[in-house]
Amino acid sequence: MAAFIFFMSARSAGELSASFLGQLKSQLNAVVNGVLGTSGDPMSTVAHFCEYLVFGALLVNALRSHMPLGRAAAVAIACASAYGVSDEIHQIFVKGRYCDVADWATDTLGACLGALCAWRVLRNRLKRHYGQPPASG
Repeated sequence: MAAFIFFMSARSAGELSASFLGQLKSQLNAVVNGVLGTSGDPMSTVAHFCEYLVFGALLVNALRSHMPLGRAAAVAIACASAYGVSDEIHQIFVKGRYCDVADWATDTLGACLGALCAWRVLRNRLKRHYGQPPASG
């Protein structure tokens, strides 16, 4: 997932617009803006949120065998947020892209939701398997 995020961030605005994803994004923006009566780029925010939601959930799943589940969720959120910072700095060096604190905040919120969803699912799975969640999870 980190590689996918890096790949998407390394594309210039022009490259993204010409791709299938760029065309899909433009169509979705038109629909959302038509419904809401706005003229912005809401799909960019949705894309950031969804990328990091998946990233946060995957990190929790990867970390859960190395530490208690609750700590895995906290570490996953911190790591995803830090990766979001590095991603925004990376975009400074990509033509047509820029560093945006609001994107980082959206990334972090997405990672939080993804990590919390993964924590809940994994905790419920442990509860069903052992009859009660572990004390540290």
